[in-house]
Amino acid sequence: MRLRSVPFGVVTLFGLLAVFMALMASARSFAASSAVPAWLEAHVGDGDGQISQVVLERARALYLKKVAQGSVRNPCYFAMDATRPGDLGNGVLGRRYYVVCEASQSFRAISSGHGGGRNLKGTVDFSNGRRCAKNFGNAMDSELTAGGAYMTREAKTSFKGFYRVAAKQDVAFQRTFIQFDGEGEAANARQRVIGGHAAQVLRTMCMRKNPKSAYADGDGMVPFGKLVDYAGGRSNGCTSWSPADAAQLISMVKDNPTTLYIYPESRDIAAVASGHSPSGAYWNASCLKEIGKPKFWPRKTLEPIIAQYRNDHPAPPAQPLPICKEP
Repeated sequence: MRLRSVPFGVVTLFGLLAVFMALMASARSFAASSAVPAWLEAHVGDGDGQISQVVLERARALYLKKVAQGSVRNPCYFAMDATRPGDLGNGVLGRRYYVVCEASQSFRAISSGHGGGRNLKGTVDFSNGRRCAKNFGNAMDSELTAGGAYMTREAKTSFKGFYRVAAKQDVAFQRTFIQFDGEGEAANARQRVIGGHAAQVLRTMCMRKNPKSAYADGDGMVPFGKLVDYAGGRSNGCTSWSPADAAQLISMVKDNPTTLYIYPESRDIAAVASGHSPSGAYWNASCLKEIGKPKFWPRKTLEPIIAQYRNDHPAPPAQPLPICKEP
């Protein structure tokens, strides 16, 4: 029997096609593996340091979908349960932010701040306490947490000022911010400047003479303040972590994006607030007892209220920072 030769270009084409089909099959297989592995199932529960079933299922489904789409190559993904308490008292913080790395069978639960909201006095109060969040929403300038699907994006590091660590020894405070892009109700995350960062800020700001500093202005002055750690407090709607946790998380996602799922979404809030929760609806029991009924503030409702309040109560003109009193 005579063997007919096949052109090299055809062989190459078939080879590339075979590789492509294999990759697609692998992605489909990975995306279809929705069953939670046994080692991870052992971390499921409603206690501190555990992840509730619905939070894990949604976080994992989001991650597997993005991996199958080719949007994520990071071996780890994140989740947050904002229905849990952030402050357990006596200096103990609630662990409600989760880092899951299935390839290495690693699970960590750490603390994270929730959006503090605002009290527009005489108009409307949608503020949250330190321990539990009652109000959620996606309005601009609301400082509220919005649940849903997110992707971590670029890292931005900015200089905030100097702070003192020892006698006449000042350190430049530079904080890195990981931008989030959201989907659905969280789609305006970039416009709201929602992301993740260390729960640190400079307070009691003033200006100090330091003409040799690379950060000095035209008059040779630099900003100076007191470094405050608010890991046990509230954020402006971002996910804020302790400095040590922030350093680790940022290194994990810098130039290597992954998914973050934040619970609850507006549908979950509506179900719990109605008192007729369908089977499977979940809220942390301790916080639900404390807040009564949670509430979601949609942007179409809250943004006009915030805008009107701003018009009725214009901010005073910005004042220059005072000169620091030595030393």
